[in-house]
Amino acid sequence: MDALKLIAESSEKKELPVFGIGDTVRVSVNIREGEKERIQMFEGTVIARKGAGISETFTVRRVSYGVGVERVFPLHSPNVRGVQVVRRGRVRRAKLYYLRDRVGKAAKVKERLK
Repeated sequence: MDALKLIAESSEKKELPVFGIGDTVRVSVNIREGEKERIQMFEGTVIARKGAGISETFTVRRVSYGVGVERVFPLHSPNVRGVQVVRRGRVRRAKLYYLRDRVGKAAKVKERLK
């Protein structure tokens, strides 16, 4: 249990931007392939956030070559190097699972203007 607290404290110190549901984000993920490591970018719309504290996750969806791809990222994982907010979205739901059934322009989220 103490080890989990240490991991939680060290990971919470990592600066993460404030982002919410509907925002378009670019996530930098550390990929290990054998001995080599590289950073891969995954850009898409945040459709869900779950959990709290050290176990918090967020789901990002994008359409790649006509196929919908979703990835669930642990927010405090050491493999998530950074999250960059590309665009803010204006939504009225906590979960945007309905975007899975939409195609093309219908799957777009309106931009939030300040």
